[in-house]
Amino acid sequence: MVFLPDRRYHCLVADQIVATPEIRDYIRDVSLREDSILAELRALTANLPGGVAMQVMAEEGQLLALLVGLSGATSVLEIGTFTGYSTLCMARALAPGGTVVTCDISPRWPAIAADFWRRAAVHDRIDLRIGDATQTLADLASERGGDSFDFAFIDADKTGYGAYYEASLALVRPGGLIVIDNTLYFGRVADPLNQDPETVAIRSLNAALRDDARVDISLLTMADGITLVRKK
Repeated sequence: MVFLPDRRYHCLVADQIVATPEIRDYIRDVSLREDSILAELRALTANLPGGVAMQVMAEEGQLLALLVGLSGATSVLEIGTFTGYSTLCMARALAPGGTVVTCDISPRWPAIAADFWRRAAVHDRIDLRIGDATQTLADLASERGGDSFDFAFIDADKTGYGAYYEASLALVRPGGLIVIDNTLYFGRVADPLNQDPETVAIRSLNAALRDDARVDISLLTMADGITLVRKK
């Protein structure tokens, strides 16, 4: 029997698929493994001011856990804790004896995370630092030295991304991975008329990453844009 392709698909090319609501629902149905603790934390966060926009998608949390596991990371740096969903995902995926050092400007939202971290039995793997991220990163460089983390995740104030990237690059070991969230920033980066400070900062970082010979990169068109950066 000869297979004849469906004529409806003759004009299609292997290009980026549009993530319609139907496609997103399908992806979640066939691949998402969010347990009850994570689902409860995500639902609680969604009801907070700005919660939906600020928390990572469940699929992204699952991707972070996969990447941490694949890298065999024992030391993870997170810049931007919020309510601790991504922190929990990564802490669960750590190699034995590992630690996530996560930092946030205020104790308000991480206080919500604490109970969920305890319930998931990962609270002893999490080192929460409260304060200005730039200062926290400088303190970590003094405490631990360079090349002391296996993995970093940046998801904080966008105007600080350039500084956070450079500090993370110094702290992550050669061969380590840096994951940067929101690198498409609601699609605004592609609009040259959009010149708000956050969009300009992300656009500038994306251009700098493209030309940074110190790293290998891949910008994923997932969620709000996720850039994977491997330190050479």
